[in-house]
Amino acid sequence: MDFFRLSVVLSLTATCLLLTEVVDSVTQVTTCDSNQWQVHRLFCGPGVISMQQALYGRSSSGVCADGQDQKQLTNTLCARENTMDNIKTSCNGKHLCELSMDDFRAPDPCVGTSKYLQTNFTCLPAVTVVACEASVAHLYCDMGHVIFVYGADYGRRDRTTCAYRRSPQEIDNVGCLHPTDIVSKRCNGQTSCMITASNDLFGDPCVGTYKYLEVTYTCQWSSSNAHQCCGPVPAIIMASYFRRSSALLLIATCWLLPAVVDSALQVTTCDFNNWQVHRLDCGHGVISVSDALYGRASSLVCSEGRPPQELADTRCAQGDAVERLKRSCNGKKSCEVTVEDFRTPDPCVGTFKYLQTNFTCVSAFTVVACELSVAQLYCDWGRVIFVYGADYGRRDQTTCTHGRSRHEIENVECLQPTDVVANRCNGKNTCTITASNAVFGDPCKGTYKYLEVAYTCNYRDNKPY
Repeated sequence: MDFFRLSVVLSLTATCLLLTEVVDSVTQVTTCDSNQWQVHRLFCGPGVISMQQALYGRSSSGVCADGQDQKQLTNTLCARENTMDNIKTSCNGKHLCELSMDDFRAPDPCVGTSKYLQTNFTCLPAVTVVACEASVAHLYCDMGHVIFVYGADYGRRDRTTCAYRRSPQEIDNVGCLHPTDIVSKRCNGQTSCMITASNDLFGDPCVGTYKYLEVTYTCQWSSSNAHQCCGPVPAIIMASYFRRSSALLLIATCWLLPAVVDSALQVTTCDFNNWQVHRLDCGHGVISVSDALYGRASSLVCSEGRPPQELADTRCAQGDAVERLKRSCNGKKSCEVTVEDFRTPDPCVGTFKYLQTNFTCVSAFTVVACELSVAQLYCDWGRVIFVYGADYGRRDQTTCTHGRSRHEIENVECLQPTDVVANRCNGKNTCTITASNAVFGDPCKGTYKYLEVAYTCNYRDNKPY
């Protein structure tokens, strides 16, 4: 029995350490200020951004020093005021945030010095779900937990989310995302909840704009003593007593467990019009599609306002939907496709159809660095980097698009694999590499590119992480 208890304690300790690494580590992003339209991109996976530090200026002579005159690097006490406050206002609480360097240049904190923007942030333990207009947001928790919605907004706050194949006028209005309490009223206290992102339900905050629903939530214990188990646990108390009791290990584990998003995900998009966007998204990992359906398997899904005869055939399925989704999305951090791509051949004429995808997020870290920004790969003490793969170029019209002209993002067929990152970073605890043509070559001249890296952390003795 003592051996069993010890095994449980060790297992729980390992679990807590792994989970802490997923949601509590600090991420640093650095963008060199080399031209007017540089993009500074912050991203959280199974959580939301919480800013810790920010600098626009220079505090080190070694950062963003490639190709710079030495006299432009000597002032390491250069910092623009209010940088932290500006980024907090723009990014806190978001799953993804892209900023233009042009927004930080005035006033210039040190004329004649080569500057950069560097941010440190953490990802709060929360789940963020985005459903493009007319798609279905699916919120769910594991057995014994229930949904608690932090917040929900419907409309549009940027030109990148749910932008696949949309016309410029449909995504230009980025000031129309409105908060709503409808999701919390419908979903709080439930284990699972589905809600359609539609004007009929949320109203239309910006007519003519293609909108989306953005929901941030967590999972709480459903029992009456939930607070005793999974309420906030001060870090100093946890550290002080962590070694003394397996009971406290149980508390730590159940407190962190709701933040982990390892279960299967499902996205459903109703086939209302030609340009419905079907969006899959992973945070600290990459997409692995397990199943997909274009057709109808239920009379209830996407049934609002449809006549009964359009819902009767529940054995309608296009034959190669899963293969198409796998080709388009597997191995990517995020993926957007249109329902129109699946309509031919029509599996059941006269039936109202939907696209539904089940997928999981394979355990991997994905780093995206816009061109001339710095990708930083890192592992906790005792572990080293192992690169699954890296690509440089462009595969979509949504990543690293802030402030770019249309011709700079049109070519989405130029993302080329590279072994440069693996050769430079494998076996190291931390590694930085600049996303530039000088390092990777230029697979598509005139296109604004980015570096995409998927990696994991292995023990130093090469045992899998």
